[in-house]
Amino acid sequence: MKLVRWGAAGAEKPGVIDKSGAVRDLSGVVADLDAAALSPAGLKKLAAVDPESLPKAPAGARFGPPVAFVSKIIAVGLNYADHARESGNAIPTEPVLFMKAVSSLSGPNDDVIIPRGSVKTDWEVELAVVIGTKASYVDEKDALDHVAGYCVANDVSEREFQIERGPTWDKGKGCDTFCPLGPWLVTKDEITDPQDLAMYLDVNGHRFQDGSTKTMIFNVAHLVHYISQFMTLLPGDVIVTGTPPGVGLGKKPPIFLKAGDVMDVGIAGLGAQRQTTKAWKAG
Repeated sequence: MKLVRWGAAGAEKPGVIDKSGAVRDLSGVVADLDAAALSPAGLKKLAAVDPESLPKAPAGARFGPPVAFVSKIIAVGLNYADHARESGNAIPTEPVLFMKAVSSLSGPNDDVIIPRGSVKTDWEVELAVVIGTKASYVDEKDALDHVAGYCVANDVSEREFQIERGPTWDKGKGCDTFCPLGPWLVTKDEITDPQDLAMYLDVNGHRFQDGSTKTMIFNVAHLVHYISQFMTLLPGDVIVTGTPPGVGLGKKPPIFLKAGDVMDVGIAGLGAQRQTTKAWKAG
């Protein structure tokens, strides 16, 4: 299934994509795409619904983040060896973890706001993993049992805030609108192998990132297992799993986003996003 949340920001309704690509309204079936809906029982219930029996959402409806009530966004840094090298970092021997603020979540096609004072806002296409069942100290062999599905994420990053403003990365990763997610959540039964998905990111029509999840250093199962050793993963939690090479920071000279730039972001089987960058304004 391809599950979506559609409608105005803060008032999204749950939906499902039918065979023709239209959005069908699930709000008569579930209240939202929350912990109950993302559980194995909840997904089984949704899979039993015939999308053609549901009303259509209005044409052109906005897509919001496809998960409701996210308790945390855990991000993995330097998880592609060639990206680590382009960033001037050693290849990690254990996953590098940091947090993105939940307030950074936005819809897949919402504007990305360049923060006040930013001069180094950058892009990162990433595979996002959505947790479906509580995970604490899980074995790697069981880790994917805790996954509800996958979606596209853009781990937007402000490099000056991240690298030059102290020893932690979070302040450059959690700005408002810095985690576009979606357009939909694809349930794991539709993804044969999360480690074999082509991914790309274009800025103003120029392809900067052209990679594959097959080159991850630490795969999805290992990441779920590893993270669960340090914190309990709850249904709806999002793991963004790292980016392939081609970020603006790695260019010589570096290239960073400016107001009016357009990012096109996609992963095979998971859909595509498009964001326009806007300058920060008070209010």
